[in-house]
Amino acid sequence: MQQVHQQFVDAAPGVRLWTEQRGPADAPALLLVMGAQASGLGWPEPFVDALAVHHRVIRYDHRDTGRSTWSFDRQPYRIADLAQDAVAVLDGLGIERAHLVGLSLGGLLTQLVLADHPGRVLSATVLGTCALSTTPYTRPDGTQVPVDELPGIAPEVLEMWGRPVEDHGLEAELDRRVAHWRVLSGGQLPFDAGYFRELERKIIEHTGRYDVSTAHGRADDSGLLRTEALAANEIPVLVVSAPAEPVFPPPHPQHLAQVVRGADLVEIPGMGHALPPDVQGPLAEAVLALTAKAGR
Repeated sequence: MQQVHQQFVDAAPGVRLWTEQRGPADAPALLLVMGAQASGLGWPEPFVDALAVHHRVIRYDHRDTGRSTWSFDRQPYRIADLAQDAVAVLDGLGIERAHLVGLSLGGLLTQLVLADHPGRVLSATVLGTCALSTTPYTRPDGTQVPVDELPGIAPEVLEMWGRPVEDHGLEAELDRRVAHWRVLSGGQLPFDAGYFRELERKIIEHTGRYDVSTAHGRADDSGLLRTEALAANEIPVLVVSAPAEPVFPPPHPQHLAQVVRGADLVEIPGMGHALPPDVQGPLAEAVLALTAKAGR
């Protein structure tokens, strides 16, 4: 296990974000941006350790997750503010530029940073997300598909997200989270319930509570499109395609790779909207190949 350093950074008045760093302090920085309602500990330890061989890797807790400030009910914010938080983490840690890796909501936030603060980004890897662009998807046969006609979220995911989360105690909450991960995993790889239960138990211990905030689902998501900026991108970008993805299924990754200028696309077999052990090695290899290509 590599040496780990934790510290809080101020992101906005009354908002502090928990951060964790590992890897050589003088190595190129790599910022991991998690999904909605997800603590930075959702990035698995072996994956972080693999990246930290070559990078100063930073995980952090979004507002209303983990050990960061839970503030939405008294201080509402926009989704775009969460992208600014990623920049605030870099500022707070004295990092001028970093490689970014964003999953799900984190993939949207990574696109916003890429579009609005390209000078802070060395490279960007995005997965489990959709494009912040109105440009249609072009099929291999040359026909075009409007963005609003691309496939939607799988019904079983929507059904689970639509259920109220009730407090029946810690173990029942762990059961619920494992069931959630089973649906998000997509069914192409064997599902290890014990792995995800242990992951969520560690997240709950880190957070100090087992309730889940709904803040990110209630936050204002207007003003996120960056069609022109993404089309003019000059930063190395990798889009990860997950064939079992139930939230933003193919061809969302292919569309994203089309609308971000210069983006490359890589598929990880069997991957869904989760990071089980089977995908961590291939994902780390893909990220490290991009950061090596970026050359900084």
